[in-house]
Amino acid sequence: MAEGATPDWPVMSIAAANAALAGPGSPLALEDAVIRGVPMKVYSNAPPTIPSILDAAAEQFGGRTYLVYENERVTFSALQLASRTLAHRLKAEYGVQKGDRVAVIMRNYPQWPLGFYAALSLGAIATPMNSWWTAEELEYGLSFAGVKVAIVDGQIYERIRGHLERLPDLQHILIARDPTDEIADPRVSSLEAIVGQPNDWVDLPDPGPVSVDLQPEDDATIMFTSGTTGKPKGALATHRAVISNMFNSMTCQARMYLRKGEPLPEPDPEAMRATLLSIPFFHATGSFAILIPSAIRGDKIVSMFKWDAGQALPIIEAEKITSIGGVPAIAWQLLEHPDRDKYDLSSIQVISYGGAPSAPELVSSIKKRFPDAAPGNGWGMTETCATATLNIGEDYVNRPTSAGAPPGAVELKICDPDGNPLPDGEVGELWCKGPMNCRLYWNRPDATAETFRNGWVVTGDLARLDEEGFLYLVDRAKDMLIRGGENIYCIEVENALYDHPSVMDAAVVGIPHKVLGEEVGAVVQLKPGKTATEAELRAHVAGMLAAFKVPKEIQFQNDPLPRNANGKILKAELRQRFTAKAE
Repeated sequence: MAEGATPDWPVMSIAAANAALAGPGSPLALEDAVIRGVPMKVYSNAPPTIPSILDAAAEQFGGRTYLVYENERVTFSALQLASRTLAHRLKAEYGVQKGDRVAVIMRNYPQWPLGFYAALSLGAIATPMNSWWTAEELEYGLSFAGVKVAIVDGQIYERIRGHLERLPDLQHILIARDPTDEIADPRVSSLEAIVGQPNDWVDLPDPGPVSVDLQPEDDATIMFTSGTTGKPKGALATHRAVISNMFNSMTCQARMYLRKGEPLPEPDPEAMRATLLSIPFFHATGSFAILIPSAIRGDKIVSMFKWDAGQALPIIEAEKITSIGGVPAIAWQLLEHPDRDKYDLSSIQVISYGGAPSAPELVSSIKKRFPDAAPGNGWGMTETCATATLNIGEDYVNRPTSAGAPPGAVELKICDPDGNPLPDGEVGELWCKGPMNCRLYWNRPDATAETFRNGWVVTGDLARLDEEGFLYLVDRAKDMLIRGGENIYCIEVENALYDHPSVMDAAVVGIPHKVLGEEVGAVVQLKPGKTATEAELRAHVAGMLAAFKVPKEIQFQNDPLPRNANGKILKAELRQRFTAKAE
C-alpha cells in the first residue's frame, strides 16, 4: 500500500483491475494480434479509423455542439458536412490521393479540425505543424514531408509566402479566416470559398463520404517532434495507433473506479461534458487525446485565440467546462489566479495534465481547491501518440510523483544501455510497447532504427518502475528540456548560440520553473577579445528559432565549461548554478 493510502484502498490491484477490464464483454476488451510482425494486445472494440469516429458522432450527437471559438459554434453534423465538402474538393480539384501529405498549420480555429478530418477521410496523411515555428522551420517541415496541400491561417501564410518558391512540391495552399490581401499566387485560394464560415457549415449540402479503402493499419498522421540533431522528425502513426491512445486513457480512468471498489459508471449519451482547450491542436495531446476522444463521447471543445487564465475563468463559467488542463502550467495559473473566486467553477470535474515536469504539491493544491475534481497526470510521447500511462484519482493522490501504471495493452520495461531489462526499482532507460506506438520516422531510417525496435519505442527517458508497475520519470537521457509542454532540444539552441561570432562555447540546460516546468538557461564562454551582452545573444537566437526556445537567462564565464574525460559538458554542474540562484 502506498504511503498515505487509506486502509480500505485499494480494493483491487493494478494487475487484477487491468485483467478485469481486458476480459470478454468489456468495452475495453483486449485481444491478441500481430502488428507488422510484432505480437501485442489490441483493443477489440476500437473504431477502425479516425473518420469513422466523426461519422458515428454526427449520427449519434448530430445537433450537439462540438467546437466553440468565440461566437462560432460548430455541431458534429456541421463539421461532418464541411469535412465532406472539403474532402471532395481536395480530391477532385487538387488531386489529393491516399498517402499524400496534407499539412494543417494554424491556431485552434474550427478550421483546424476541418482540415484534419477532411485529409484523413481521403486516406491522406494529416501533417500538423507547429504554428509557433519560424518561416525557416515551416519551410523545412513542408519540404521534408513532401506536403502537397497546406491548410493555413492568414498569419501562417504571411510567414511562409516568401519561401514558397523553394517549395515546388507544395501544389496548393488554402487560407482560412478570409485573407484581407488580394492573393496573386495561383497556388493559393480561400478555404471559405469552399465551405463558407463555421456558423454556416450546418447548411452545407451533404455530398456524402469520399469513397476510399481505409484500414486500421493505414498511415494517418505525421506529427513532428524534435530530434537530437535539432531538426524536427516526423513520427508516422496509423489510425489504430492514434485510436489506441484514447483507449489507454479510458482504461486507466475505468481502473480508477475498480481500485475504489465502485462499479463502472454506465455510459450516459446525454451527459454534457466540455473541455477548455488550452494547448494547440498540433500537439499529440491536443488532437489525439482531446479532439478525437471528444467526438467519441459527444463532448464540446472550447478554444481560445491565445491561452490566458484571466480570460479562461468567465469561459469556464459560461460554457460549464468540466475538464481543463494540458500541461502543469495551465493548472497552476488557474489555481493561483487572483480572480478565481469571482466565478462559478463548480462544473469542473477533471484537471489533468502531462507533457512537462510537475511539482508534487500541484495535486494536493487541486484537491484542496477543487475537492470534487479528479486530478490526473500521465506520460506519453509523440512517438506513443500521446497517452501511454495515466495516473488519476486516488492513485495520483497517493503517488503524486508517479506518471501512473500502464493499462493492459501497454508494456513498459526499464533497460540498461545495452537494452537488457533491469529489476523493479532500478533506474534505466524506459522502453514502451503497445498498439499506440508510431511505426517510424518519416524519411529517417537511421533515427527509426534507433528508436523503434521490434514494436518497442526506446524513449530516451530515464525512469524506474515500482513493484506494482507505477512509472516514475527520473530524468531524460536525451538532451532535452520541456518548457510549458514544448519540447526544446538543447543542441538546437546551442547551435544558434554558436552561430554568433563572439561565442566560443555554449551549453543549454533547464532552469526549474514552478509554472512552466522548465525555462531555457544557457552558459556561454566568449572568444578571447570578443564581447556580447545577454540581450544581444538572446536577440540573435530569436532571429533563428521560435520565441519559446530563446534562453530566459544567459550566464557568462571566462573559464572553459566543465567537461568529463570524454569531452562531454557536465550539465549537472551547470544546472546547479541556476537552481541555486532560484533558491
